[in-house]
Amino acid sequence: MLMTNNNSSNTGSLPSFAGILELARMQRLPLTDLFSLAESRSAAGLRAEAAEIYKVWIAFNEANPLLHLVYFNYSVTLRQLGDIAGSIHALRACLKLDPRFGQAHINLGRAFEDSGLATHAIQQWRSFVEMTSESTADRVMHRLMALQHIGRVMENAGLLDEAETALRQAIELRPDKTEAGQHWSALRQRQCKWPILVPSDHAPMRALIDSMSPLALGCYSDDPLFQLARAYRYNKSFVGRPDTSGFSRKVVKHKSGTGQRLRVGYVSSDLRDHAVGFALREVLELHDKSSVEIYAYYCGDPVANDATQTRMKNAADCWRDIATLSDEEAARQIATDDVDILIDVNGYTKHARTKIFAYRPAPVIVNFCGYPGSMGSPFHQYMIADERIVPPGNEIYYSEKVLTIPCSQPLDRKRVIAERPSRAEAGLPEEAFVFACFNGMQKITEATFAQWMAILNATPGSVLWLLTGSEPVDQRLRQLAEKAGVAPERLIFAEKTPNAKHLARIALADLFLDTFPYGAHSTAADALTMGLPVLTYPGKSFAARFCHSIVAAAGVPELLCDGPEHYVERAIGFAKAPESLKTIRDSLQAGRETSVLRDIPALTRRLEEVFWQMQAESERGETPVPDLRNLDLYYEIGTELVQSNIVFVDDQIYRQRYLEKLAAWDDYASIPHDNRLWTEAVASKK
Repeated sequence: MLMTNNNSSNTGSLPSFAGILELARMQRLPLTDLFSLAESRSAAGLRAEAAEIYKVWIAFNEANPLLHLVYFNYSVTLRQLGDIAGSIHALRACLKLDPRFGQAHINLGRAFEDSGLATHAIQQWRSFVEMTSESTADRVMHRLMALQHIGRVMENAGLLDEAETALRQAIELRPDKTEAGQHWSALRQRQCKWPILVPSDHAPMRALIDSMSPLALGCYSDDPLFQLARAYRYNKSFVGRPDTSGFSRKVVKHKSGTGQRLRVGYVSSDLRDHAVGFALREVLELHDKSSVEIYAYYCGDPVANDATQTRMKNAADCWRDIATLSDEEAARQIATDDVDILIDVNGYTKHARTKIFAYRPAPVIVNFCGYPGSMGSPFHQYMIADERIVPPGNEIYYSEKVLTIPCSQPLDRKRVIAERPSRAEAGLPEEAFVFACFNGMQKITEATFAQWMAILNATPGSVLWLLTGSEPVDQRLRQLAEKAGVAPERLIFAEKTPNAKHLARIALADLFLDTFPYGAHSTAADALTMGLPVLTYPGKSFAARFCHSIVAAAGVPELLCDGPEHYVERAIGFAKAPESLKTIRDSLQAGRETSVLRDIPALTRRLEEVFWQMQAESERGETPVPDLRNLDLYYEIGTELVQSNIVFVDDQIYRQRYLEKLAAWDDYASIPHDNRLWTEAVASKK
């Protein structure tokens, strides 16, 4: 951030670079003109000249009381030139003149971080936090930024407790600023710290809920209406309304029945060795190139020697790395490529580039594969799911028009699988019944863990095999198990290992126990592919129904439970009669290659049919408009209901709770009708 002065004087009499330097030497260049001239050269791409102007001015004007501002602008310009060492020197000089200049502390910490000196960065930000105990608006904001940076860097370094502490301080300082709260709640989920949300006098429960990301909310509550409303609110704050005035809408090209190929673009940061990459790579290879032309837009970190990305590059007609492009630049590239159907594979996951889609660089924009829920945006027109995830009647939980394929979890049948280890090599007892769950720690809720403890208590000698979080998290779960009457050594943690080795060890377990409300996705497909039965029960939201869909697609409905009580009962029954699982394993093996789950050619053909359906609707002027009506109201009601955080509730009861709240709101002020719960028919019966 440059310090500027909007009241700069007329600089038309200073046409030459040499003349400007001479005025600086003679102490005849006012500060306002200095900033204006240096900025104009930076904007014209002449940053070296801008840096030289600042350097000369500093050398001959050291008595100026605002010299620290010049050093700051000089540091920014040097950083833009790639001279990070010079930028650090300039920032130190700035802080020597004004030790409480908050933005300089922030930038200096960032410079250390980018130089690989995370400890120095944290120390720099800590020093500012400690010196700003008294508050002004600017200092509070800079203190907040420093705490957030400390939390982020500590999180990246794996210091989760320390990161959580720093972020909590930021929340208490400004609970209305949601960034710190978003990371804080996600960190607590990753550490299995229950209850996840802990309010205080300065950070009420409402503020903590408001700060949760849509993805974290999916792990917290099975409330699809609230998740839709939260996605809608999140989109408004995360994307906002970018200036699209200079970006014309793409005109639909008529291709149906012409023999022309449909141009389909996939946008994702995960087109690499990643769960999403593993899911999509064979789909890309199987696309019918006589029907569709595939453009891949990669927006993730640079990848070297990545087998998944290599395969995807070979499968795509065009591969573009857009990571270094701005959102508008990326959108213009996509528009220039004349993409017909543009697929958002990230959704609201890490490294998402949602703003690209706000420019509407293609006539049709689709939410598919990477994010388990509705985008709640005005520009995602379609969502691709399956009929298990979105059964008839549940379309009301999504702002997009829902089109279906056989199973929402594609997979790669060519994945490399290492040699299967022995139980001893995997750290498992040879004769014990092994329950397993390889979901991320953030998916393990207090209620799910309690169910697991009830299962272990009822099946003496069994063990629970989990994917490790970190040593402190593993130890916390062992302590919680002991409190529940389960010997801590019965919890066994699997170290993270390369994917081929992980696949090989999966089948050593006897039964996979799913989590709720955010169930297993690709992890369930992996387990079933390797012959490991997966026990699950469905909820109402996308994330809570995904595993149900995968198990059904694998052809083993015996593993689908009605709810948490049935789930616990079935798990205990299988452990007490393990021979009953043999029939299911045999069924999995016999139907492995013919199951819906592994029929990727059929899935890909159906996907292409869906693309052409979207194209036909677009050509007829029937592209759906996302339904965002009353979502602010559903959000307000959802924030009330989610605070009770009822773990599992019947769909009819769930809807009735919302209807009662809607009726009460309507009594106070009439609510416009929508196509979700507050329909004209419902309102007329009130």
